[in-house]
Amino acid sequence: IISAVERFSESLVAEAISRELNRGGQCFYVVPRISMIKDATKMIQNLFPGIRIAVAHGRMGAGAAEASVEEFAEGNFDLLLATTVIENGVDIPSVNTIIIQDAQNYGMSTLYQLRGRVGRSNLQGYAYFLHDEVNLTEQAVARLQAMAELHQLGSGFDVAARDLEIRGAGSLLGTEQSGMAERVGFDLYMRMLKKSIRQLKALDLPNVPRTNIMLSPHGEGGMDSSSSFFTIPATYIPDKTEREKEEGIARITESTTKLVDLTNEWKSRFGPLPSSLKDQIKTLHLHACTRALGIDAIGLLDSCDDGSSQDLVLRSPGLRPRHWVTICDSLPNRMAPAGLDAVFPGRFSPTEEEYVILGGLELENTREIMNLRRRSHDEQSTKAAALALLTTSSSDDEDDWDGFEDEEEESMKDISSAVNIKSLADIDIDQYPRLVIDSFSRSIPEGKRVDALLKILLPVVNIVNAKHEEDKEKATAAVQLRERREEIKKAQVQAKKNARYRNDFV
Repeated sequence: IISAVERFSESLVAEAISRELNRGGQCFYVVPRISMIKDATKMIQNLFPGIRIAVAHGRMGAGAAEASVEEFAEGNFDLLLATTVIENGVDIPSVNTIIIQDAQNYGMSTLYQLRGRVGRSNLQGYAYFLHDEVNLTEQAVARLQAMAELHQLGSGFDVAARDLEIRGAGSLLGTEQSGMAERVGFDLYMRMLKKSIRQLKALDLPNVPRTNIMLSPHGEGGMDSSSSFFTIPATYIPDKTEREKEEGIARITESTTKLVDLTNEWKSRFGPLPSSLKDQIKTLHLHACTRALGIDAIGLLDSCDDGSSQDLVLRSPGLRPRHWVTICDSLPNRMAPAGLDAVFPGRFSPTEEEYVILGGLELENTREIMNLRRRSHDEQSTKAAALALLTTSSSDDEDDWDGFEDEEEESMKDISSAVNIKSLADIDIDQYPRLVIDSFSRSIPEGKRVDALLKILLPVVNIVNAKHEEDKEKATAAVQLRERREEIKKAQVQAKKNARYRNDFV
């Protein structure tokens, strides 16, 4: 196939069509948009008053385009004027000339497929790639050059390789195809990506799909995986279809804020909530809170030998001191939630001793976490150990970042197995980060425990949600700034190169 890349002109179109018609053949004429078909038809009819033109495009009625192509294949028309609908599946040996208008607007694979529609007989095939000089871009010029150079039989692989060279291998994530992953290697690229995400996010708690809550033997606060764990009374929403729809929305609602919006909508549409529905909504709120804090299991553990009192333990495998300090620092008076202690095993501290951030104590303005107490209560070394702990948590050392990846993998394994826990006594809870409420069973009777836990967790979760929103805004701003810089850079480069590229086709 002889491939010609030329600036569009009616005289060239006339020459190409007349050559093919004079040897008894037929032509394809391709335009990028349906709106261009009318003008193209008028131009061709002016050049060849008696020519028979068939039309095919994607908006024709059912079977109309196929019928038009079939009639053209039977020889009832001299020229088929079409969009790219003919790039695949059209094999007509009598057609050995194709003219592609505004070729700069097509991708390389489309240009290659369109060229393949001709040259399917013993006659010489011709492919004309006609471009608009004004709208040429750097990449469009590169594509057209490739089509002019790669015209030998079986050049498909070379075309694909050139296309990859022009566009880049891709950056996996992001709007630009920069080939970043190829240059640095996939493993290093992923480590760099994770490090950047952690530096951008104030909180990076792992996602918890469902919390296993064991507040009492009667299943208070629990939520099974069936569709019956949340049901709206038929007396509240009589219509079954609408009721099931609202139940589904409530079950998949992820945040307490959205739950509040949903219940307010119900109140305005259906009236005050019945008490049974209020209790179920509180359970949904509790699970939204625990998921936001990375809590995968909640249960009671004996706090004294005689079993007369039990502490409530909330296991959070992904919680780290850096998370809890960030949260407490954002609470009113920079004070840790009263009655809620955060306990971290020794493997998460530089001294390898268990640390407890006691609830109800104020953080120092120096962010030295003076309320961070070791079980040994060694006041003299508390400040130094706390500073070391913060330094370790925020380090940029590569080994530390590798450790963060290991932490994440370990946490996700623990979270995935939480649903199988029957009692916290069955696991070695001392090996996990956790939140603890002392003497919970003695101070809070059954039936009131969901309310009590919500009262403690909601302020903390509000901080987490606010941090997440802040992270999103930062990320959006960073992306917009980067895109703007890239646009300016590309515009500057293109302004310098466009003149030279245009000369290749003038």
